[in-house]
Amino acid sequence: MKVKEVADLTGVSVRTLHHYDDIGLLVPDDVTEAGYRVYSDENLTTLQQILFFREVGFPLKKIKELLDSPSFNRLEAFELQREMLLAKHRQLEMMIQTIDKTLQTERGEMTMTNEEKFKGFDFSSNPYEQEARNRWGDEAVDKANKNVAKFGKETQEEMNRIYYNLAELRHTDPASVEAQAAISDWYTFLNKIGDYSLEAFAGLGEMYVADERFTKNIDQFGEGLALFMRDAMKAYATRRKQV
Repeated sequence: MKVKEVADLTGVSVRTLHHYDDIGLLVPDDVTEAGYRVYSDENLTTLQQILFFREVGFPLKKIKELLDSPSFNRLEAFELQREMLLAKHRQLEMMIQTIDKTLQTERGEMTMTNEEKFKGFDFSSNPYEQEARNRWGDEAVDKANKNVAKFGKETQEEMNRIYYNLAELRHTDPASVEAQAAISDWYTFLNKIGDYSLEAFAGLGEMYVADERFTKNIDQFGEGLALFMRDAMKAYATRRKQV
């Protein structure tokens, strides 16, 4: 199939398919003398797997690392993707129940507790992504991801509370007294579950913006929060070093 035919079949734009080829993620099995890309059935199966990974939140760079790994197993990947989609389905069902109750509350038909208002939201890192990394990709796990995976319910709720507080301040000056007090809570929280120096704290803030996985998770609390936290964390570390 030529690239236009693949685009029509899958709904993936021609531009996206060209991009996948350019970065080596999905290289067509053949190119005609006229320069037209020709995709095989094997290419289409790979594209399907790429789209499944994208649907469950994997960045393109990570997908390429997984597919290029000598230990990558396609069948195992499809089984893992199925588990991830089922988990996502369960979460969406829970969120639908939450919004239904919210609508009833707004109509005065019932009253929700604060805990019920946020049932179904999950801002933790994806444990299945780490499983995929361990199976087929790099085995070195980001320190922050490892810690999040260990969170219990109470710790998760505390983390969410800090995020929500910071999200309310994200349009203010990151170096303001109020913002610095809020980011201080984040520094204290992180050092309950790990060991973060001021340098590591500032470096983690940079990762929030540089790594799209962090940005995506954090910005669910409010668009631009990751960038705000990076600046606040940098200001906090700089100020503390000067004391």
